[in-house]
Amino acid sequence: MRNLTWKIRHTVETVMALFLLSMVGLTFADVIGRRIFGAPIYGSNDITEHLMALVVFSGLPLVTAAGAHLTVDLFDKLIASPWMGWWRVLVSVLVTVVLAMMAWLFVKHGLNASQISEVSQALRVPHAPLYFFMALSLGLSALAALIIALTGPMVDPEDTHQEEAL
Repeated sequence: MRNLTWKIRHTVETVMALFLLSMVGLTFADVIGRRIFGAPIYGSNDITEHLMALVVFSGLPLVTAAGAHLTVDLFDKLIASPWMGWWRVLVSVLVTVVLAMMAWLFVKHGLNASQISEVSQALRVPHAPLYFFMALSLGLSALAALIIALTGPMVDPEDTHQEEAL
């Protein structure tokens, strides 16, 4: 099961890298076309917006599963060491609830966008599928946060990188 999880993670990372590479290539071609030839790529802003959303929301479950969200340890000094494990579980459960609520809101927004046929400005690309993708990503992130609450973050045992606190 663990090997399958890592394979899925590496596949998602590869797809994210391809989305990012596409976005960089499109932006480069658009700038060259605009500055040198005076002919920008029509609809490049729409495509870039969609690619940006795909990159960010593809990575969200990975960041959540790794326990790599930005955190503020404001209350950590006030909590005694024996209770720190329970505190982390409580925070993970709270993150799960927030992500699940956001997923529900994106489903609702996707249904609304589908009903009113909401599209992008230049290329008229429908927004509903993108909202549903975001909802799926948030739902997977909520599931990952719940799993973290029970088992801890998904870390690579071969990664020897250590972060330093300020």
